[in-house]
Parts: sequence; C-alpha cells; structure tokens
Amino acid sequence: MKRRDFINKATLSSFATLIGADIIFGSNLLEGYTPVAIQNPDPFKLFNKHKDMIVLNDKPWNIEAQAHLLDDKITPNSCMFIRNNGLVPEGIDAKKWTLTIDGESVKKNKTYTLAELKSKFKQYTYQLTIECGGNGRSEFNPTAKGNQWTVGAVHCASWTGVRLRDVLNDAGIKKNAVYIGFHGVDVHLSQDPTKEPISRGCPMQKALQDETLLAFKMNGEDIPLIHGYPLRLVAGGWPASVSGKWVNRISIRDKVHDGTKMTGDAYRIPCNPVAPGEKVKDKDMCIIESMPVKSLITYPKSGAIIKEGRSLNIRGHAWAGELEVAKMEYSIDFGSTWKSCTIEKPSNRLAWQHFNASVSFPKKGYYEIWAKATDTNEKAQPMLLPGWNPKGYLNNACHRIAVKVN
Repeated sequence: MKRRDFINKATLSSFATLIGADIIFGSNLLEGYTPVAIQNPDPFKLFNKHKDMIVLNDKPWNIEAQAHLLDDKITPNSCMFIRNNGLVPEGIDAKKWTLTIDGESVKKNKTYTLAELKSKFKQYTYQLTIECGGNGRSEFNPTAKGNQWTVGAVHCASWTGVRLRDVLNDAGIKKNAVYIGFHGVDVHLSQDPTKEPISRGCPMQKALQDETLLAFKMNGEDIPLIHGYPLRLVAGGWPASVSGKWVNRISIRDKVHDGTKMTGDAYRIPCNPVAPGEKVKDKDMCIIESMPVKSLITYPKSGAIIKEGRSLNIRGHAWAGELEVAKMEYSIDFGSTWKSCTIEKPSNRLAWQHFNASVSFPKKGYYEIWAKATDTNEKAQPMLLPGWNPKGYLNNACHRIAVKVN
C-alpha cells in the first residue's frame, strides 16, 4: 500500500521547464483554439492556487491539494482541487446567462436568467463536502486508469444559491420523474460542439434535497471561473461529478440519465466484489451514489519531528457521504490499538466534521499516526485499500502521516 503525501517535485520542475520554453505539455495547441492556459500558462496564478498544489493534468486541468493544505475548516479557493473533463469555457457574460429546465418529465419547459434565479427564489448557504470519486486512485493495484489522485481531491467550501427543488417545482415535475441530468457549456476536448465533456445527474430524491443547490457564490464571493462561474450544481456527499459546473440546462428525466460519463465504467463500480484486474460486464456495474466514510489528518504535515516526552496535537476532517461521522479514532501502532479523538458535529448536513486529539508516544523512534472514522451506520474505514474496481473509485483507506520522535 503506497501513499504519496509529498509534492511531486519532478512534476512541478518539468512543468516549470516547459513553461519557460513556451511549451505546454499535453499539446494544448489544437486547430482554431487558444485556451486560456496558453495566455497565462502558470496554473497557480491563473486559478489563484497555493504554490504547493499538485498539477496532475493540463488538458483538461486537474489539480489536487496536499493534506496539510486542507487544514481550514472552510476550504479557501486557493486550496480547492480542480477536476475538469473538458476545456474551460471562455467569454462568459453572467448578465446573459440562462438556465433552462426541460426533459420528458417537466410539465413546462422554462428558462430563467441568472438575475431571475436570484430574485425569484429564496437563497440558502451550506457548507458542502465535495470529493472526487477517484480520490485515492493512485493506490490501486493493478493500476486504475485516470488521474492518479492521492488524498487531496476533496474540499468543503461554503456555497450560496437557490434550491434546485424550488426551481424544478416552479417548472413542474411530472409523476413519472426518475432522474435529473445536467448540461454545461464546457468544451469537449475534441472541440466537437455536438459532444459534451460530461453530463451526469442524480435520482430525484437527491435532486430534491434541501442542500442540493444551484449555486452562484462560493465562500461569499462569485464562484471562480474554474469552479463553475456563473452557475453550478452542488450536490454534497456524492461524487463531485454530480456537481456539474457552468450549468445552463437541467433535464428532468423519466429514466436514469444517459448522458456522457453515465455509462460504461465512468463513475460506476462492480455491483459485486471482483478480483483485482478482472473485467466486468456493463450490466454488472452500478452507479456511485453516496460516498463512503473517510477522514484526513491535516495537521501536522507528514514528516513532523518532535522531542521525546512531548505530546503532539493532531487535527483533521472526517465525512461520510449522506451520513454523519459518529466516532473518530487514531492509532500509532499500525492499527493494533486505537484511541478516541474529539469529533465535532457538522455545521449542517453534508458538511465535513472536524476532529482533534493529543497524541503521546512511548519512546523515541519512527511512528505513523493513522486516522479512522466510523459513520452512524457503524461502518468504519478499512485500514488497507478497499476492493479493487476498474477505475479506482472509492478508496477510503485510513489516512496516515509519518512522525519522528527524537
């Protein structure tokens, strides 16, 4: 089991070298298109990200945090991971932005301007945990295809918007409604205007929850472009792919949405356990819904050194999809024994919870602090990598940091 908590110096060094040579790795120079990245190739300045964020891919942009960057109770923009499937849209004019509600199960197609959404419907603010379904993918063996996320593809920001439920009810929902599907204005990597980079959704039960928002503010300010400006869907507790960015259309479906990234092995796992590397038939794959219980030690940074006889204060966050975390523990003997952490209640449903503990060590030497959360259904994090799946989803193994006692 491998865990990469340290920044990939080689990756950033290569990236800097390529920028200096006025070349962007991944060949962004496609015919007839000049991405924003070419105009300002430094993603840290372009997206206002912390210098220790890790670039996994530039086409599309995918950037993750390190555990220690996520120490804030409310994640700032500078430390929020970026997960894109297509190219970032350009030339957005919020004053002209519209959202259309359509589909087989809408009573009447309706289109709203952004100003109408803000004025017609009551606004709400929630802290919502968003985690990429592939967070932790780098640990799977055999290797799972996709961005090799370590632990930093998760955040919990404060989102302000209107309830999706209120907008859908205003348009009218037929009794045969089963699912919603979102559509955005991001550009397919091929630049084919007939193709969508991603168009996912969720069952009506999730769409109609209080906390499922059509959001236009993040942490009290307009949502940054890279995170979905001027309007995005936010569905906390489920894979981040459900929280579509740059949304301009929501379809109320009379069947499970069949948009891009809803079929095959995209955001789906085997319905039953399979052996590592085993091929799985499409009919035996199930859509990921609520994310599993998980936790992250955000302080101190892995590699901490303390003097013998001193205790070490640790802290971090824990979350459990649609559920709450009921118990938080830590171990310094590789899971042989566990001690309790103090765990706070969430600020609202679907927000992550904060934990802390004072850790003492019996003698000098090398230690690992492991963190384990247990949800309200009494399901705990596994100490090792959970079951293998073709795309490396839902790795909720215990996070750990290294500590040296001198």
